[in-house]
Amino acid sequence: MKKITSKSGCAVETTLSVIGGTWKPIILFRLLLGKMRFMQLAHSIPSVTQRMLTLQLRELECDGVILRTIYPEVPPRVEYELTELGFSLQPILEMMNDWGRNYQKINEVSNDNLDIT
Repeated sequence: MKKITSKSGCAVETTLSVIGGTWKPIILFRLLLGKMRFMQLAHSIPSVTQRMLTLQLRELECDGVILRTIYPEVPPRVEYELTELGFSLQPILEMMNDWGRNYQKINEVSNDNLDIT
């Protein structure tokens, strides 16, 4: 696990340095469901490129929030899962999901009220 420090000492900055960005929260949220193979993750997040998914998974593994297991099989099988540290993010990820759903509803209502003529 790499050591992460924030220049300001702000814990939110430290948190965002680990889980921030477009893809990391989505990857972590998907892994709350359990172990997944690379292509399962890729199919569950269709807008992420394979290169970006690989990069994000490596960073999350380096930060200690996911575990990558390689099985000695032919063909090789690799699975990703949350570590204990990763599972500690569950309440945060669920709150982000709830907030996003509420925001989507608000936007639907406000977009419905727009008079485009």
